[in-house]
Amino acid sequence: MKAVLGIDIAKAKFAAALLRPDEKVRHKSCANTPAGFAELAAWLLRQHVTQVHATLEATGTDGEALATWLHDAGHVVSVVNPTIIHAYARAHLTRSKTDRLDAELIARFTATQHPEPWAPPAPEIRQLQALVRRLDALQGMRTQEVNRLAAGVTIADVRASIEAVVANLDAQIVHVQQLIRDHLDRHPSLRAQRDLLTTIPGIGEATAAILIAELFDKRYQGARQAAAFAGLVPRLVESGTLRGRSRLSKVGPSRLRKALYFPAIAALRHNPTIRVMQTRLHAAGKPPMVIIGAAMRKLIHLAYGVLKSGKAYQPTCAHP
Repeated sequence: MKAVLGIDIAKAKFAAALLRPDEKVRHKSCANTPAGFAELAAWLLRQHVTQVHATLEATGTDGEALATWLHDAGHVVSVVNPTIIHAYARAHLTRSKTDRLDAELIARFTATQHPEPWAPPAPEIRQLQALVRRLDALQGMRTQEVNRLAAGVTIADVRASIEAVVANLDAQIVHVQQLIRDHLDRHPSLRAQRDLLTTIPGIGEATAAILIAELFDKRYQGARQAAAFAGLVPRLVESGTLRGRSRLSKVGPSRLRKALYFPAIAALRHNPTIRVMQTRLHAAGKPPMVIIGAAMRKLIHLAYGVLKSGKAYQPTCAHP
């Protein structure tokens, strides 16, 4: 067995558990900074380990820098969904939960389950991810400030301050949107993907940028796998005579589902393929939210199809 490294990541620090081929476990805690990464490298050398299979959970952006550093240093890296680790812990009747124990659990999961290797996105994708996430943050801050105004601010100075912040956020939103357009235009492959995606009624430039950055930066074996990554496949509940209501799995980045909600509503009005699907589901008695979820999933299928084929959206091809 190759030495494996389980990492429990947090914003400020991370706990590492090194499981050696002789089954002995060594623990180390480091700051989640470049200095902490160097400390981890020195510690591995002291353990006479030159290469490990390191695994950490996909927890937002906290672990991206460490995963990229480990990959660039020549280690095998896996980034797994936290739900998988939680299921593994339940299967082994794990009761206690600490950073050290979580890191050791991830190490043992790696040794027995051999998760697939991960590779960091290309530099242009990483930059696009940073831009679309910054845009999302700015829009969230603007919503908060607008809600404060709507709540009824009676103090004139406070109202003026909020209005000034909203105006500044509006300017920054426009600026970042232009940065995203310029970035896509500078890279022919990204520009081609954007141009293909925007041929699908319901997907505009903003949604196309998010899909390129957050969904199609990975390789999938099919459109269903891409929809599953976004958490847009149904989760069936059936056991014996019990038939529960099917719901979306919602396992995956919530920002993708958030980004597809309003495009799905637009597609229900203007996309011929999705309108046909809407008619069928409505006739089957499906409620509106189920139909919207199905439209979100169908948009991913259509997006995968145009990118896979390299051809613009054709209603007759998508739905004969």
